[in-house]
Parts: sequence; structure tokens; C-alpha cells
Amino acid sequence: MSRIGKQLLAIPPKTEVHISGDEIRVKGPLAELTQNFRPDDISIVVQDNIVTLTPKRDTKTALSLWGTYASLIKSMITGVNQQFEKRLVVEGVGYRVEVSGKELILSVGFSHQVRLPIPDGLTVVAEKNEITISGSNKEQVGEFSAVVRSKKKPEPYKGKGIRYSDEVVRRKQGKRAVT
Repeated sequence: MSRIGKQLLAIPPKTEVHISGDEIRVKGPLAELTQNFRPDDISIVVQDNIVTLTPKRDTKTALSLWGTYASLIKSMITGVNQQFEKRLVVEGVGYRVEVSGKELILSVGFSHQVRLPIPDGLTVVAEKNEITISGSNKEQVGEFSAVVRSKKKPEPYKGKGIRYSDEVVRRKQGKRAVT
């Protein structure tokens, strides 16, 4: 039994949840999100501003999807009411970040600048050595921030690179002179 799947999901005011076939649509003051589901495994019911999920079968895939779908719907409801946000910190001498139009430009020690197109639905702000990525879709925010971080991961000796603001980089001591 899924602990997350058993929970009833309350729909806040000014938020609408519609289910049609294999698609669920959540509309709120900030955005409208849609997601496809497998209706043959999980039953999704919206009644009295509460979303209830129940597995239709007692198979392993249905039980594993039960909690996953509940978590996805919960993040969709949260995302249309308040934006998700990830902060990245850029550390290193000469490392710069800027946003121009729909493109994020990273100067992180390579011979060239790294240009990343910003996906639709995301807002990217670069201030000094900090990048703030925000949007209504939790999956999209997390994926784009992971792509940005992967361009120059933090290294353990000097801590240079791009890291999450709450990430702790374990530092190594490095070589020592023999005495």
C-alpha cells in the first residue's frame, strides 16, 4: 500500500482539475499544466475539491504508479499556485553568467561560451554569481537546473564550478610537501 497514494489531495480555491480520458489538466492563477496517465492502472476521481487515487488492479505496476501519480498531481496543483524555484551558485575566478533574450550564457573556464536555450515556461535570472530558475512545472525546473549544473560540476579541490545553493561540496586536501 502506498502511503503517498492513500492521501487525499485537496484542491485550493481558484484551481481547477479536469480529467478526460488519459489526460489530467490542472489550471490555476499562474499556469495550466497537463499530464498523461495510464487510466487502465489507476482510477483518478475529483469530487468536492478533493482528488482521490485508487489502483484498479493489484499488480506491481499499478501499485508502483499509485504513489507516483499522486506525487505528480500534488506537484501540479502546487505549481499552478506558486512557482517552483532552484538556485545555482557559480564559483570561480572569471566565471560569469548572463541572460540574453531566451538564452543563458555561461563563461566557466572553457575556450568558448556555453549557450543554453531557456525552455518555454521557465524564468531564469542571473545576478552576479547566482542563477535563479523558476517555473510552474517542477520536472522542467529540476531538469533545466541539472543541465546547467552539468556544464561545469563543482570540483573538490578548490570548489570551482556550478552547484546548487544548498549543496555542500566536500573539499579534498590536495598534495602536501614532504617534510
